[in-house]
Parts: sequence; C-alpha cells; structure tokens
Amino acid sequence: MPLADKPAAPPQPKPSSEALRRCAKCLLLETHDTIVFDEQGVCNVCRNIEHKQQAVDWAAKDRELRALLDAYRGKSAYDCLVPFSGGKDSTFTLYALVKTYGLRPLVVCFDHGFFRPTVLANTERAIRSLGVDFLKFRANWKVVKQLMLESLKRKGDFCWHCHTGIFSFPMQMALRFQVPLVIWGQPNTEYNAYFRLDEPELVDEKRFNRYINLGITAEDMQGMLGGGVTMQDLEPFRYPPKDALRALGYRSICLGSYIPWDVKTQTGIIKQELGWQEEAVEGVPGEYGYEKIECFLQGVRDYLRFIKRGMGRTNHLACIDIRDSRLTREEGLKLMQQHDGKRPASLDVFLELVGITEEEFNRIAAEHAVYPNKPDFSTMPKGEPLWDQPTWSRPQ
Repeated sequence: MPLADKPAAPPQPKPSSEALRRCAKCLLLETHDTIVFDEQGVCNVCRNIEHKQQAVDWAAKDRELRALLDAYRGKSAYDCLVPFSGGKDSTFTLYALVKTYGLRPLVVCFDHGFFRPTVLANTERAIRSLGVDFLKFRANWKVVKQLMLESLKRKGDFCWHCHTGIFSFPMQMALRFQVPLVIWGQPNTEYNAYFRLDEPELVDEKRFNRYINLGITAEDMQGMLGGGVTMQDLEPFRYPPKDALRALGYRSICLGSYIPWDVKTQTGIIKQELGWQEEAVEGVPGEYGYEKIECFLQGVRDYLRFIKRGMGRTNHLACIDIRDSRLTREEGLKLMQQHDGKRPASLDVFLELVGITEEEFNRIAAEHAVYPNKPDFSTMPKGEPLWDQPTWSRPQ
C-alpha cells in the first residue's frame, strides 16, 4: 500500500520520565541501544568510562601507538589514511596525527550531501593549515534520495547512505591507493557498549555489520528498492572484500583507543591551532556549539531519536559531561527539559527532499519507537530555524 494511503497512527500519551528506567549515574534511558544496568542501577556505558578513567595505562597506550605508527611510516605512498568529515573529532584526529605524530596522511571525505557553510570553511582552513592531500567524494543524489526514504521506512533512520558511505568508501580508497593503515577518531565505547574498553575495537567489517549499516547490506538495499538501483549505483556503500583488505595487510584503528578522548579539550586545541569554528545546531544548547555541526539535517536525526527512544542530542551530551564530572545529574536533566524533543525547522527541508508529508513521517517514526517509549507529537514544540537554513541547497 502506498505511504499516502496508510492511515496515520493515533496519538499516544507521552510517558513521564518515571515511566522509563534511567541510569542511576548518567541520564541514559532503558531505550538506549546496548544498555544494561548493573545491580547498582548504573549502565554499562558509564562502567566503560570508569574503566577508561581509572584502569587504563595511557602512557603505555601511547607507546603502543607510536610503535604501530613507526611500523607503517614511510612504507606506502601515504603513512596512513584519515576519514574526515570536518567535525570536531576527525579534525582533531587529523591535527594530532600530523602535528603530534608527524605522519603524512591521505585525507578522505565522504560528502553525504548536507554539509553546512561553517564546516566547509573549517575543512578548508584545516587542510590548508596542515598541508595534507585531500580527496572528497559525493554519491549520486538521485540514488541517495531513494536510500534515505527506504532506510527511514525500514529502520526509522534516513542516514543509511551516510553510515555506510563514511565507513566503506575510505576503506575502498585505502585499497585503491594501497595505504594499509586507516585511523579514525573516537571509539564506539565512548557512547555505546557494542565493545568493552578492555578489549580491542577494530574498525573492520565485523564492526560495520554489527551496527554501522543498520543490518542492511548493499545487496539487501538493492532488493528492497525493487530494481530502482543497481549494484553499480550502490558501489560506494559496499565494504571492500575481506581477501583484498587482508592482502593489503590493513589495520583500521581508532585514535581514541590509544589516547584519553576528551572532546572539550580537543575542541579547544583545534579552535586555537586551526581556527576551527563552532556552530548552532538544532536541539543543542549553545555551550555545546562543537557538536554535530557537519550536517544540516542533524536536527531531524536527533528528533527521530527522541521519537524512538525518548532521548535527544542534549541527553547524549549531558551524559558525557556527567561521566566526566563536568555536570551534575540535576543540571543535565534541566538542559534536557529545555532542549530535547522540539520539532526542528529543518524537518520541512527533509520532507521536501524525500517527498513525503509530515503525517507520513510521524507515522513511520512512531512505528520504530522503542518500547516502552510512546511518542506524543502534540507535546513537541516547534524549534526555530538556524541562521543558515535559507542557504541550504535543495537538490530535486
């Protein structure tokens, strides 16, 4: 049945915060993916961070990293390949590898199609200041448009093309340029518990299929679209063959597995050294102007997270600061109440891009709500548009 022919789901009452179990230390709800509470009611993400703060010998980790980098230095056309978005994490990663560790990297950017003016300017300053070779790629918009709508319907997440492209395309370029060492930024253990901090987290095909691609391969997507795209169209979103990567002798690692990742300190460094600028983001308090500035549809993505899980971007940020003892739990709750759950003005842009109505969007999103969260769209106030929204390109 076509989307427009399906009746909208009836509004459901929004549960109170007491109706959803919350971590006793941070503010994560029971709807968070991979969450497990221990006997004290503390979530496994908090326990991961406690291990990072109390049990890791970071001096030993630094020595391990330097030995690894020396093993690859000067052995290929480039010392390493760095996937790059222009956000705080990839910018700091690139800065550290060039300035602290003295590497000559190939910088690869998968352009998801929604970069904002500030991040484009930040990227230009960074690559010029650091003096690196830079490769940027953008997939066919007509294909991307189909992928966005299909992954929204299937998973309540329109970013399949972004998730898969960001992780698969750099690996394809590692093969093409014969660069065996690929270095990413923060490990997943900073925010989720797909891995424990006391075990190695490799950015490999297992990780890609475990949670990056939403459980949908390129072959799956071709079948879902019923012939609307070919495997040639989907090539940028396919993880390279294992045999080819093994023959290259590849290593794909996170810098944050070897240094204590601290976004606030690292943002201060790139602001001072590279002129990196912050930006306003929908649903994000002003004091977190470094967070997710790369995409003009970030507000829609965080709105979907709130609809599905009862938590928005401010919850995520407050949890990080609570674990780092920079924010009290009460202060975090207050920030959440002020900023999470607003209907973003960028939703109008998204609806125009993928060609559906808001009623269709709400119905699809509500279908993916994680029990026991029950979204109530009538309680979600409208947010104000960002200053640069009129400048956003709207390809047809």
